[in-house]
Amino acid sequence: MKPFLELFRQAEVPKRPPLWMMRQAGRYLPEYREIRATAKSFLDFCYTPELAIEATLQPIRRFGFDAAIIFSDILVIPDALGQGVRFVEGEGPRLDALEGVEAVRALPAEIDRTKLEPVYEALRGTRAALPAETTLIGFCGAPWTLATYMIAGRGTPDQAPARSFAYAEPEAFALLIEKLVLACVEHLVAQIGAGAEVVQIFDSWAGPLPEGEFRAWCEKPVGDIIRGVKARHPEVPVIAFPRAISGGFGRFAAEAKPDAIGLDTAARLREARAAISVDVVTQGNLDPLVLVAGGAALDRAIDEILDATQGARHIFNLGHGILPSTSIAHVERLVEKVRG
Repeated sequence: MKPFLELFRQAEVPKRPPLWMMRQAGRYLPEYREIRATAKSFLDFCYTPELAIEATLQPIRRFGFDAAIIFSDILVIPDALGQGVRFVEGEGPRLDALEGVEAVRALPAEIDRTKLEPVYEALRGTRAALPAETTLIGFCGAPWTLATYMIAGRGTPDQAPARSFAYAEPEAFALLIEKLVLACVEHLVAQIGAGAEVVQIFDSWAGPLPEGEFRAWCEKPVGDIIRGVKARHPEVPVIAFPRAISGGFGRFAAEAKPDAIGLDTAARLREARAAISVDVVTQGNLDPLVLVAGGAALDRAIDEILDATQGARHIFNLGHGILPSTSIAHVERLVEKVRG
């Protein structure tokens, strides 16, 4: 049995938590920087299977994490819906913003599977190359988070363009969310067919929303995606990561019904764990900045999480993605302490 999947399928809690890190394939690794330089753009990198496979495998070779997450990006879904996506060096993603109701209506009802075939090819190749004990994770962005990029054409500090559009054009925004739910289900199911054994839904911008809007635009769509995936693959665990919601984890877990829920850095781990059913796995919470700092601060933070989750179903992970300035030695220390 794989340590990662064992957490979901065994009656007893494993002696040590399984371990992986969000963005574990990235610029903190010199070998990643080397292959990244061979691609003319970030999107080309994601769509070149041999590069995506290599990037996915690099942190597994170096650290032996319990899970590998396929190297890709959440914005491949807007790209596969025909919305132009590009990445500007030093600035981040840029999209051809959806300008008005008609632009939303014009989006196709289904993703272009041929556009995403390189992602599925990378999954098949990665699965074949991974150690037998390593779990392979697929992922997508949640509808609300994808909508914020699609409407604004870029990342924004408070997601104001998407929030304003949703208030002003509720029917058009509901149609956009509906299309994105269907696209996410299709993409996750295709990833499972290509070898993903677990899938994660990233709702990176869930935090700023008022309660009613959070329920309508985050909680319900994520639940709809989970139900859609489970209808075809009931055995595959689904992790939901509603980042920065600060509270309400118990309700989210009960309503959306993920198998696991990711906790960001600001979440109060003991409170969240107490609010969530014992059958639901928790994941994350380690501050990426403390991993940068290392030393006594890192040791203390790791011990606090291990203590808070003792006897509980928990996946050791960060509260957000690993930072490029992170020292490899600090990651090695993290692995040593969690597995010690």
